[in-house]
Amino acid sequence: MTHECDGRKYEKASAHQKEWGTTLIADLNLQGAKQVLDLGCGDGALTARLADLLPQGQVVGLDVSRGMIEAAQPKASENLRFILMDINDLNFDEESDVVFSNATLHWVKDHRRLYGNVRRLLRPGGRIRFNFAGDGNCSHFIRVIREAMSQPAFSSCFTGFQWPWYMPSVDEYKVLVESSGLTEVKVWGENADRFFTDAEAMTRWIDQPSIVPFLACVAEGQKKGLRDYVVRRMVEETKQSDGRCFETFRRINVSARKRCHH
Repeated sequence: MTHECDGRKYEKASAHQKEWGTTLIADLNLQGAKQVLDLGCGDGALTARLADLLPQGQVVGLDVSRGMIEAAQPKASENLRFILMDINDLNFDEESDVVFSNATLHWVKDHRRLYGNVRRLLRPGGRIRFNFAGDGNCSHFIRVIREAMSQPAFSSCFTGFQWPWYMPSVDEYKVLVESSGLTEVKVWGENADRFFTDAEAMTRWIDQPSIVPFLACVAEGQKKGLRDYVVRRMVEETKQSDGRCFETFRRINVSARKRCHH
């Protein structure tokens, strides 16, 4: 199931994803890297930053959403290209020195398969740097969307619904990465809770992309009802006395390397 996002709207609603990504890039020592792969490049803003840092190298951004790739495409350049591809398939055959991913991998369910593919794509000595949502992330939104799904008006739409995200605990995830065959594995949690400046800023984040997988399940005539219910309840649950809205953001960070041939 791929979730189609509006890349243009995402560009305006993704300030915190960009903040995390900027920190991640600052932490990446790209010295000596020739090829970088960005998994889930979104609107391409961070991928373009990686390309700026690697004028002699090649940077490739992959995303499963056509809307995101369309928003990213104008940023393409001589050393930067974007490809429409599902991370689950990752049938990509160029070896990379660095595989990077920011705020994406909670949309990928099978991480054993992911690491098998990533290991294949890394050059010996190549490394990964990931950041994605972990256990405790978006606790208000998750509570409200579950409540909305159980309302009589909507509940029949969600029969057999597959939850769109994988948000493991740090301990559980560490075990998974350590069994992936990569070396120098580091997995750590991060509290990135934040206040949206106002209800409008939070609503933009709900619209793009949080509520997208849920709206896909309801009939055209019910989409507005579901969205309005979620927005109203989110404002009730998260609005502070100063008008800002609070949400929990818990991240998992991963750093690891592929063994060099001896």
